[in-house]
Amino acid sequence: MEGCPKSGQCIKNLTFGTASCPQLDIMIKKHPYLFTGLLLLIAAIASVAIGSVYIKPSAILRIIADWLPWVQIDPDWPASFAAIVLEIRLPHMVLVALTGAALSSSGAAYQGLFRNPLSDPYLIGVSSGAGLGAVAAMSIQWPAEMGGYLLIPAAAFVGAVLTVLVVYNLARVGGMVPLTTLILAGVAVGAFASAITSFLMLRSDEQIYRAVSFLMGGTPMAGWMPVVAALPYMLIGMLLLSLSGHMLNVLQFGEEEARQMGLNVERAKLFIIITASLTTAAAVAFSGIIGFIGLTVPHIIRMVWGPDYRRLIPLSIIGGAVALLAADVLARILMSPSTLPVGIVTAIGGAPFFLWILRRAKREVFW
Repeated sequence: MEGCPKSGQCIKNLTFGTASCPQLDIMIKKHPYLFTGLLLLIAAIASVAIGSVYIKPSAILRIIADWLPWVQIDPDWPASFAAIVLEIRLPHMVLVALTGAALSSSGAAYQGLFRNPLSDPYLIGVSSGAGLGAVAAMSIQWPAEMGGYLLIPAAAFVGAVLTVLVVYNLARVGGMVPLTTLILAGVAVGAFASAITSFLMLRSDEQIYRAVSFLMGGTPMAGWMPVVAALPYMLIGMLLLSLSGHMLNVLQFGEEEARQMGLNVERAKLFIIITASLTTAAAVAFSGIIGFIGLTVPHIIRMVWGPDYRRLIPLSIIGGAVALLAADVLARILMSPSTLPVGIVTAIGGAPFFLWILRRAKREVFW
């Protein structure tokens, strides 16, 4: 880094939010979208390049360029490389990035709604409902013509949505939905759904490995079909969550203050709950249950760039994609040539961070 004699120490200090290099600090603080965008580009290239067969980034770019209809390049790479990049790794990279972005943006919205940094997208039972729907679909012997490629993710999506609707209706008191009651209803319904899921897994021995893999964030789905199916739900959800930044900022003052400032609190809560839950449901349906991304990434973004949700949610979208792509690459490296479910990697990295957040919150309350 030109003009910075201690760039190595500066990068080390950045991990703890104490960067002392003026140039690096300016780039990160003043240009957050540029910084996170560069990280996303690096993570995306690494995701496509790294695997049981390593493909150089230059070859990846040439293969993708040759794939475009208006570009012609003489192929100087093995034919198998093009199949690996275009049919396997590129769609997988896009789906993983979308999943991380969806979970992180939903997590940021939930944290703003509940005004609690320990909230995450699974707080009101979305993951338990999705798991129940997916395992129920796996346990039923569907006719071959009814199986379909998207049966399991469709069942997971329906299970997640139905769970959220049940939780919301259980939590309603008159025309209002107290947040504490919503959380308690989510915990109760989620526990019930998890119990039914365990029962179905015990009854379906031949599908237990597939079910466990889904519950740990591993899914056998590949190709562009799941990307096309999930894309509308995730993109619309993330766009609506980004537009809800002003509402979330107002809600930070408390419900009573928000009403006095002219915000229809109940309508705002319903909008955020439905949007964040549907976005999470789409992510879980196509990628399995992946924990801690929606908890840790928004918290890191808030520490570095502040609590303004008009910027926090868009940055969480980019940061979530980066974080899950990095975890996915690590999952491939740890058990190469096979792949570890990415949910295990995020749990190993996210659990200590969760404990650190908890300890930090307890210390702030104590003092």
